[in-house]
Amino acid sequence: MPVVSIRFTNTLLHERLKKTARRRSVSISTLAQRLIDEGLRMENHPLIHFRQQTTGRYPALVGGPLVVWVIDMLIGGDVPTEQRRARTADLMNLSLTQVDAALAYYAEFTDEIDKDVAERKRTSAEMESAWLREQELLAT
Repeated sequence: MPVVSIRFTNTLLHERLKKTARRRSVSISTLAQRLIDEGLRMENHPLIHFRQQTTGRYPALVGGPLVVWVIDMLIGGDVPTEQRRARTADLMNLSLTQVDAALAYYAEFTDEIDKDVAERKRTSAEMESAWLREQELLAT
């Protein structure tokens, strides 16, 4: 595992990093690694930022939905390939530029987004199954 030593010339920055790590109950190294990773991703994909959800942090369009939601609608389906971008933009009230930004992020981090899509579908199916069971119980 590569080791990088960082020298902070700004004492306040170092203190903010330590306080945030303590507040989040993670090590300074863990927090710094996450922030650097997210910062590099946002540097390469300027319309993407990271949003905290109850289950973790996820890439999202600036001012828009999570990337996983855009990709789930964009990939596959019954609409011809050449119409998917426009359909996704229309249904999600996004510009084509935003759809393309999500697609560019997906092209670089395909496995990560595919995993999120599968997890969200699994969770949705579990929730639907639980709701149907509740409805059955209410009907008795």
